[in-house]
Amino acid sequence: MTTEGIAGVLLAGGLSRRMGGGDKSLRTLGGRSILERIVATVRPQVGPLVLNANGDPARFAAFGLPVAADVVEGFAGPLAGVLTGMEWARANAPDCRWLASFATDAPFIPGDLVARLAAAVEREGADFACARSDGQEHPVFGLWRVDLADDLRRAMVEEDMRKVDAWTARYRLAVADFATDPVDPFFNTNRPDDLAEAERLMAAGLVR
Repeated sequence: MTTEGIAGVLLAGGLSRRMGGGDKSLRTLGGRSILERIVATVRPQVGPLVLNANGDPARFAAFGLPVAADVVEGFAGPLAGVLTGMEWARANAPDCRWLASFATDAPFIPGDLVARLAAAVEREGADFACARSDGQEHPVFGLWRVDLADDLRRAMVEEDMRKVDAWTARYRLAVADFATDPVDPFFNTNRPDDLAEAERLMAAGLVR
């Protein structure tokens, strides 16, 4: 599985209620937006890359990325973002059989995330893979078979499915484990206090 055969979707379609609204990904951390940090980490790991976000796409113009709104209405959560990415890849990157998904509120994600997810898929002959740290799975950091887009759409529209793990339970899921020393690479900035903690971790030299 090569980088060229993997599309990427940056999931920024949420309402950011715990951060007080607005776009969590556009909050500043160490002088750069969280999204800028994530894009820099993600770009070398995938081929075509799309940003899943709702509302006016102009606010993301500086990133030079295509922006795709949820294809299922009602702020239906991460699964809607994954489906959006799958359908975008199918239409715009037909050579990509896989889609990597990334939350946009985790500024310290690993530079080898996709490679390790792909290795897990190949090792286990799986349909999907997700990251895990400290025993907790992170399905929003996943690798998905694009050809299952129709199945996911059907589950979301006809069954009102919203939970990622409920859908992945129907298939073979591989897991890639990541160490949490010195910092959990999937630490997320959901709240203002989390953003302050991320600044502290950077100031302590534990992350860049």
